[in-house]
Amino acid sequence: MAVILCISADQNALPIASLALLPHTIHKALPRPEVLVDAPRHDLTLLDARVNLLEAKSLAKVLMAANWSTPLLLAVSETGLAALSTEWGLRDFVLETSSPAETEARIRLALSSQAGGKSIDVSAATGLVIDTESYQAKINGRTLDLTFKEFELLRHLHENPSRVFSREQLLSEVWGYDYFGGTRTVDVHIRRLRAKLGEAESLIDTVRNVGYRLNPEAFRQS
Repeated sequence: MAVILCISADQNALPIASLALLPHTIHKALPRPEVLVDAPRHDLTLLDARVNLLEAKSLAKVLMAANWSTPLLLAVSETGLAALSTEWGLRDFVLETSSPAETEARIRLALSSQAGGKSIDVSAATGLVIDTESYQAKINGRTLDLTFKEFELLRHLHENPSRVFSREQLLSEVWGYDYFGGTRTVDVHIRRLRAKLGEAESLIDTVRNVGYRLNPEAFRQS
């Protein structure tokens, strides 16, 4: 079962009707960049391009430029197929009239392609190694003395290199939805992580007015 982020101006219905018959978790979001910054964690992005192709293409390019971390699956009508090209940066498309079996196959292929596709080798680029079994993190062979939440925060950023997370998003995904503390908690933990990373502190990048990301390129060029 996958977690799918469905980006559509229509929040009352799914762009692919057969998707409702499949056992996937669906999160809905409006097609606005400022909304997508706070998108919940997901495995696949489904972009609704059935009605407004130009708007969907523009948003797809924004996602591609922002190094969107999950594969993009396009929901499209048959008349819109002629407009598709490599400029969209999409992994695959699915027709709005597709059967449950075809929709499931498209989702499965998009996810398997992501698993076998090109990814950022953060460890090779930065020397940062995360051991999820021992709950230890090392930078260039040096063990980092981290609290549990510091480790979880670093691991979350490490698993999503170059993806920007807002403070609110990090709170919900690392601390949990039942956490009632303010976003200052995230800033404090980021500051502590940077101090413990030492010379590699630039690995955690601040994106002004948005949040934080793990940026291997910034560290490699520093």
